[in-house]
Amino acid sequence: MNFKKSFLLPLSIMLMSSIHSQTIIPLYKGAIPNSRPCSVVEVSPLPGRVGGVTVPVLYAYLPEKPDSAKAAVIICPGGGYSRLAIDHEGHEVAKNYNKQGIAAFVLKYRLPIDTACVENTETVALMDAQQAIKIVRDRAAEFNINPGNVGIMGFSAGGHLASSLGTHYAVSLITNKENTNLRPDFMVLGYPVISFTDSLAHKGSRDNMLGKKASKEKIELYSNELQVTPNTPPTFLIHAADDKTVKVENSLEFFLALKKNKVPAEVHIVQKGGHGFGLHNKDEPGDWLDWVFVWMKANKLY
Repeated sequence: MNFKKSFLLPLSIMLMSSIHSQTIIPLYKGAIPNSRPCSVVEVSPLPGRVGGVTVPVLYAYLPEKPDSAKAAVIICPGGGYSRLAIDHEGHEVAKNYNKQGIAAFVLKYRLPIDTACVENTETVALMDAQQAIKIVRDRAAEFNINPGNVGIMGFSAGGHLASSLGTHYAVSLITNKENTNLRPDFMVLGYPVISFTDSLAHKGSRDNMLGKKASKEKIELYSNELQVTPNTPPTFLIHAADDKTVKVENSLEFFLALKKNKVPAEVHIVQKGGHGFGLHNKDEPGDWLDWVFVWMKANKLY
């Protein structure tokens, strides 16, 4: 049984406030599901990072010239399921989508490492991602977007969350009386954690989500390369070959699973870049997000 905790949110947040070009949207009205009273306080352990999230929100970035025919994307920052690199893997990315006339929503999701604050650490991040896509679709007219063209993007562990939404959407973790479609229409994954298998896993992300004594069944369930079907959304992947944190084989195995199931997919393996480069890989010229826009146009995603 989930314990639902009521949070007294600042009035500016409850009423959907604007800060700079952002609009802050609480994921849940009133009681937050899968939560319990705790003393954890949201902090910024490093510049551009945030941890201790107890009140999940969406930061909405809407382009100056809205176009209801274009796509929207929900962005999941990485951080090993222990914190969120919310600036360079979130806000900065959203602003670049806006330049293309694409609406973007940065997801500040709860983290399974905060075990005192949630009942089920395994599902808390995915629950928030499902709620995020439900909000964006349900309010598509308000945001002037196409509800049938809402994608998910994620970096590192945020890539695991994004790919989990794309492979586990059929099992709803949220209240969904409207029966809103929770399947993303496309995925963009940057140096993603995909697999929890021993040979490929970023063990910090796996341990934070499932614990250090996770069963074989749980490990396989959340190894998303094993969960691909012909209905998995079209996917764009980018990874650096010299990534020493999340093995490049995560992206390769996911791509091969997509190819096997005849899901449209594109993968870019750059020679250098390491891990966590966000939009700007100092070791490779050019802006790889431009490749995403070319891929989106080729697949009629905007």
